[in-house]
Amino acid sequence: MAHKKGSGSSRNGRDSIGKRLGIKVYGNHNIKNGHIIVRQRGTKFLPGRNVKMGKDHTLYAIKDGLVYFKKIKKNKSVISIINKTG
Repeated sequence: MAHKKGSGSSRNGRDSIGKRLGIKVYGNHNIKNGHIIVRQRGTKFLPGRNVKMGKDHTLYAIKDGLVYFKKIKKNKSVISIINKTG
């Protein structure tokens, strides 16, 4: 009886599931308090006004308003929430 599988397929079947990272709400869109704006690994996006960062670097809104992105470096952006008027 053979001790090795012929084609070697038994060792190849591993793959991790997707983590669903990325921007969830884009610029100039309305957002409500507590909703997630970005899920990220590391701090590519930084929290600005009315935005907080969770322990896994997730950015979320702490007030209702419009999402605003501002680029500060080549690979860094600040995300803020601007209050709706009128």
